Amino acid sequence: MAHFDLPLDQLRTYRSAVEPPDDFAAFWAKTLAETRGYELAPELRRATGPLRQVVVYDVRYSGWAGERIAAWLVLPVHRDGPLPCVVTYAGYGSGRGLPHEHLLFPAAGFAALAVDSRGQGGRTREGVTGDTELPTGPQYHGGFMTRGVSDPHSYYYRRLMSDCVRAVDLATSLPELVDPARIAVAGGSQGGGLSIVVAGLHPAVRAAVPAVPFLCDFPRGMSITDELPYAEVATYLRARRDQVDTVLTTLSYFDGSVFARQATAPALFSVGLMDEICPPSTVFAAYNAYAGPKEIAIFPYNEHEGGGAFHDVRTMQFLQGILDAGPA
Repeated sequence: MAHFDLPLDQLRTYRSAVEPPDDFAAFWAKTLAETRGYELAPELRRATGPLRQVVVYDVRYSGWAGERIAAWLVLPVHRDGPLPCVVTYAGYGSGRGLPHEHLLFPAAGFAALAVDSRGQGGRTREGVTGDTELPTGPQYHGGFMTRGVSDPHSYYYRRLMSDCVRAVDLATSLPELVDPARIAVAGGSQGGGLSIVVAGLHPAVRAAVPAVPFLCDFPRGMSITDELPYAEVATYLRARRDQVDTVLTTLSYFDGSVFARQATAPALFSVGLMDEICPPSTVFAAYNAYAGPKEIAIFPYNEHEGGGAFHDVRTMQFLQGILDAGPA
């Protein structure tokens, strides 16, 4: 794929036109208060398997509406006290997968809390958490982007983002295993967008690593690419011409470029300049709005894979530089 988005000098200054709704702060304060009205009730069960140099816990905790969310907690066998923890969120269509898919951060000296995505996990990495709340109204076939999109209160991502915030609550509730003062959030694509959201909503986040993040500047993504998942919303509106304003209003409550304005933890972004799934301008929309210290790794000739293993090295160095330093 050739370069198709704005030139790099324009990307560096690009700003999203999305503005937070007037009740954005109140909406999320109420949403998280309702979610935290249910006991977190963490359950950790030691998992067995062939991995000898890590300890694996099969985890459950209460997310949105008290529904039980699955995660893996993976730690090095040899550790001296509570570890800094990287909470990771899955890409679109993926779940928490299997424990051996989460060895990178334990190998770097961190605990890894790999969070399931409710209702997802049927495309790449498997998931076990269901989304029990039925959507209100129609949705795009097979996707999550339009599930309940006619109202922010019923929208799928209200539930998923609440689950992700509670995952940081979970990490901070395990002081024998995890240092609650050294929590980072990370992920790629959807997981990258979710890490921006949680960095904007949870004060315990010390660092964020949004890799090729999705869920940023929805209107731009819907208008510049034909690739899924942004195309789910465009296709939905193709059949519902009278609902454009309603849908765009709903999406503004869940846009990473909005959450970025209130995120203050140091962040390492990445972008592929040939990425048709998460177009570069949507990534820069969040990066340029991000309120905290930030840097971005730019991969000129890569698509949605971004920096791959090369970026993994930079990610570990970035996190070690912040989390190894101890509490802020």
